[in-house]
Amino acid sequence: MKWIKRIVLALVVIFALFYLFTRPTDAADAVRGAFGAVGKGVDSVMTFFTSLAA
Repeated sequence: MKWIKRIVLALVVIFALFYLFTRPTDAADAVRGAFGAVGKGVDSVMTFFTSLAA
């Protein structure tokens, strides 16, 4: 079972590298989108706790 996880992980890494080198602009947009979504979530949580404290 452990070797299946390693194969899947290797395939994911290979796909990510392939995508990065063949479509760098799209890869950069995907990373920006992921971090943008995380940033919006953090802002929402901070707003919630600020409103509770007020």
